[in-house]
Amino acid sequence: MSMQALIKEERERTKAGNLFLLFSIILLALNMRSPITSVGPLTAMIRDNLGISSTTAGALTTVPLLAFAVLSPFASKMARKFGMEVVLFGALLILTAGLALRPIGGVTTLFTGTLLIGIAIALCNVLMPAFVKRNFAHRIGLVTGFYAMSMNLTGALASGFSIPIATSSDFGWRAAVGFWLIPAGIAIIIWLSQITYIRHPIKTERSTYEKTSLLTSSLAWKVTAFMGIQSLLFYSLVAWLPEILQEQGMSASASGWMLSMIQFAQLPVTFIVPIIAAKMSNQRPLVVITALLMIVGLSGILLGLTEFVLLWVIMIGTGGGFAFSLAMMFFSLRTRNSFEAADLSGMAQSAGYLLAAMGPALFGAMHDFMNSWTVPILLLIGASICLFMVGMGAAKEEYVTEKAV
Repeated sequence: MSMQALIKEERERTKAGNLFLLFSIILLALNMRSPITSVGPLTAMIRDNLGISSTTAGALTTVPLLAFAVLSPFASKMARKFGMEVVLFGALLILTAGLALRPIGGVTTLFTGTLLIGIAIALCNVLMPAFVKRNFAHRIGLVTGFYAMSMNLTGALASGFSIPIATSSDFGWRAAVGFWLIPAGIAIIIWLSQITYIRHPIKTERSTYEKTSLLTSSLAWKVTAFMGIQSLLFYSLVAWLPEILQEQGMSASASGWMLSMIQFAQLPVTFIVPIIAAKMSNQRPLVVITALLMIVGLSGILLGLTEFVLLWVIMIGTGGGFAFSLAMMFFSLRTRNSFEAADLSGMAQSAGYLLAAMGPALFGAMHDFMNSWTVPILLLIGASICLFMVGMGAAKEEYVTEKAV
């Protein structure tokens, strides 16, 4: 065989490997939101069936966020020791175990399964941006767009179909939360093949990497705050928006679909924004758009202008899509290599999700105490203003290690 033929064969093999890797990333992403977003529309049903308070029900969203906060700093260390693919595959196994455990018993198994799900998604959340940066260094925006859009697609479907699945099954909410075992099982099969084709980090990148503490980097803290605030907004809305709309007169099924609409509105922007952000030296215009959309949309919900509720949820969804995409891109755009990206991702998602974890339970407790959603929604509007402030700093073109002292 001639040298040209060998080169052509190697290129085709590499192309096929890249396509399979991209497919694996997308399939994993399909399982990274649905286990959580499927619970929001079912909160009232679970609360009534198990006899728990609104605060306890809100903790179903808080528990995964606490797992994100605790586990995130260790994800990059585990990846260095075992390899990213192996850790991601292990996370899939843990996720499947949690999904299987959650619907089979009472409060204890429900929360234990939820904790396992949180542990699994925490590992995936941290490593995915670094995994993309390592394997698709010249296509970061495009691949980030694919996996971000995939996450939001199943997140939206999970919100919308939870009530219909629950009401059409004799098992009620248990059938709705257990349904997501199916895509998780498919992902395990694909990733079992993927770990047989492990791509190791480039040796030169590993040898030249010097770990620097990001705790002294103001830019790293701005990225962390941006990540935390956008997560606070998203998970608080996932937990309570359906109930807020139900109190304004909307049916349970319709309110679930409004939550789905928020996530459907995210789909195009979570694909497009990473591509645009990767081409911009400064992402501040995108931060401005993000904050405006969130503030106006939440204000419409606060004022109870239900005739325009579809407009409000689309604005919130679009703004949330901008925010999530920018958060994911900052991990790559503000770092020099995949190791720095994993470290920044771990720091941002640990401290960030600790902040986000306060939202659902706090807002549920506020509602129980005040019997009103006014103050919680006002706090979300305030959080959107804070998102703008830290986002303007995080969007500046520089690297976290340049500011670390």
